[in-house]
Amino acid sequence: MSPTLTDASPVFTDPADSLAIMERTRSTAETFGIPLAVLAELTHRCPLQCPYCSNPVELDRGSTELTTDEWKKVLSELAEIGVLQIHFSGGEPTARKDIVELVQHATDVGLYSNLITSAVLLTLDKLSALADAGLCHVQISFQGNEPVVADRVGGYRNGHVKKLEVAKWTRELDLPLTVNAVMHRQNLHQLADIIQMAVDLDADRLEVANVQYYGWALKNRAALMPTIDQIDETSRIVEDAQVRLKGILDIDYVVPDYYALRPKKCMGGWGRQFFNISPSGKILPCHAAETITGMEFESVRSNHSIAWIWQNSEAFNRYRGTGWMPEPCQSCEFKEIDFGGCRCQAFALTGDAGNTDPACTLSPRHAEIFKLAETESTEGRDRFIYRNFKGGTLEPDADDVHGR
Repeated sequence: MSPTLTDASPVFTDPADSLAIMERTRSTAETFGIPLAVLAELTHRCPLQCPYCSNPVELDRGSTELTTDEWKKVLSELAEIGVLQIHFSGGEPTARKDIVELVQHATDVGLYSNLITSAVLLTLDKLSALADAGLCHVQISFQGNEPVVADRVGGYRNGHVKKLEVAKWTRELDLPLTVNAVMHRQNLHQLADIIQMAVDLDADRLEVANVQYYGWALKNRAALMPTIDQIDETSRIVEDAQVRLKGILDIDYVVPDYYALRPKKCMGGWGRQFFNISPSGKILPCHAAETITGMEFESVRSNHSIAWIWQNSEAFNRYRGTGWMPEPCQSCEFKEIDFGGCRCQAFALTGDAGNTDPACTLSPRHAEIFKLAETESTEGRDRFIYRNFKGGTLEPDADDVHGR
């Protein structure tokens, strides 16, 4: 049987140990920064089957998930080491029956809490209980601006209508709202209407997030990849809206990596500001880190504290800073701006996470992935590969949008 957090050594039992850990935290902070926010993936269970899902191909089973007490101990430890924000995610975090209790504990230990949700399992009573427990923010994913496209993408009948209802409840409860619009070739034609939908819902913020191709999304890349004309039009629409809606709606825009000129500062740089905790308790430098084969990740169920794992684990230190970088990254004037871009993407596209991110024009693979994007975006594949909860795939007809 795997050890639980209760079996592990306490994090801050001895004052001398506490002081030593905090001293090392300060030392690490001077070099790499401190973890400001953590994504807590409470479960991989989800009623939706979005073809762009960035969760691993092999999902954590419900039987391996951290218990309520384990998650509460994790939240306490995160607050102790200086984490400011906790983002409850999944899968679908509200599939956990203890979600209100976990939000309440986050509030009790002083963490700002954000619920990242598909919203389809929420009731008004449950959302009210979350608000009473101190929930600070709600982020709802939308797959389109109307049911035909949105429900087909999400693989869940009447999901879009429920999302609109929960968004309205969110604002009635005076909770800040972010609309997360995951965009791709099959819904980008709705972008202008999605922006207006966010305004109509009184959202504070809109994420126009083009699909990133990790995990299950990589299986659907050919059906999701936008054309270069769509990206040009998307950029125009977003830039116009950012000016027109200034002071009304904050709009963040994520350009697809395959069409980018420079790599993104992924997660603020590997092991610099953020980390993820998987449903089974693995501590990951980023959401998709488990896609990099050959890496071992420490667990909150180990005998190491989260502070120790953040500072000392091999996985966090492998791509920290700039010393690991190959050429041309090592000589690049931007190396301490983008910190080499995305290691998961480098692995997915080149087979080596230590290679230059192909999103960068200096990568020898950049022209290749740009051409790949152009080809896949125009070859006409529209059918999605959905996964069911046993890890298999199914490919329903366009009108078969039942969640499974």
